[in-house]
Amino acid sequence: MKTTFYSNGKLLITGEYLVLDGAKAFALPTKFGQNLIVENASNEEIQWKSYDFDEHLWYEDTISFTEIINNTDTKAETVKTTLVQILHEAYLLNPDFISKSDGYKISTQLTFPKNWGLGTSSTLLNNIAQWTNIDAFTLLKNSFGGSGYDIACAQNDTPIIYRLEENLPLVESVSFNPDFTQDIYFVYLNKKQNSKTAINGYYNNKNQNLAHNIIDNNKITEAVLNAKTLKEFANALEKHEIHLSTILKVKTIKEAAFPDFDGVIKSLGAWGGDFVMVISKENPTTYFASKGYETILTYNEMILN
Repeated sequence: MKTTFYSNGKLLITGEYLVLDGAKAFALPTKFGQNLIVENASNEEIQWKSYDFDEHLWYEDTISFTEIINNTDTKAETVKTTLVQILHEAYLLNPDFISKSDGYKISTQLTFPKNWGLGTSSTLLNNIAQWTNIDAFTLLKNSFGGSGYDIACAQNDTPIIYRLEENLPLVESVSFNPDFTQDIYFVYLNKKQNSKTAINGYYNNKNQNLAHNIIDNNKITEAVLNAKTLKEFANALEKHEIHLSTILKVKTIKEAAFPDFDGVIKSLGAWGGDFVMVISKENPTTYFASKGYETILTYNEMILN
């Protein structure tokens, strides 16, 4: 018997980095995500296969139950050691999926290219949590770390406001369906950003007194969410870019790469990679394609609604 689990991908629109310190973040689940299919097997092992969106097999291995229970190989950071670490933490939270099983055959399949940065890890974590009947936020905390907004997107089919209060996740489903979504685009910057590295950089550079920055962020997040016109929306996003640029002490993506673009460009998630949000009255495809960025999706192509 096959059991299938599915989780949504994510895009963080506001609150990047500051969400780690309790700021309100506005995030959107995507139409893209990841499946995890589980079948019973034998030999006290997991036969694991991972497929990209085009059904290309990008990872295959066999993991023994003993490896999951002991998790002794923690030196090298490989796909296998990362996967074993996640499964080990899941085992600590609920040993039954190992102790009461003879083995598994598992396959995962993304519905987006894995280098897009829409949540390869978070969708996997949430799927494993569903399968092993544990809390996905706890699994994240015990394995990768991070704010957890991506887990919230994996679990929700609507836009969300996400924040941490005393390190506990608070998720609020919100309405976001403005008249100007036809002027919102998402452009892939041709490189996947390492979220863990980006978070470490934030902690190394941030001002220790972030209270006023969090207040400003929350005001901007409310302005983005409540914008009635494209101009209000664009102005709020531009303000957010400048605000975070000052905190991170780095140029905005528009300043650094697209200074001649007639419109607003907003970094999403970890700055410097993955997707950016583009606000433009004119279709920006020609502009970005001329600069070598050919993966451009409309709002309706990207966002779950």
